[in-house]
Amino acid sequence: MKPVSGKQLCKALERKGWRLARIHSSHHIYKNAAGTRTASVPVHGNRTLPTGTQRGLMRTTGLTDNDL
Repeated sequence: MKPVSGKQLCKALERKGWRLARIHSSHHIYKNAAGTRTASVPVHGNRTLPTGTQRGLMRTTGLTDNDL
């Protein structure tokens, strides 16, 4: 798994059809096209996401390594 920052993960989500619902502090809250699922992405500048956080977000949103 390639380590990415929160900003890079947000861009990948937007390419896959997720839309930014709101921003709460440093967390960007995304919803899928149907509006049934949400994902909270921590964006702290260009710091890479912890491995477990990134893996969980990728599992929740259906992203693969190729999407990044």
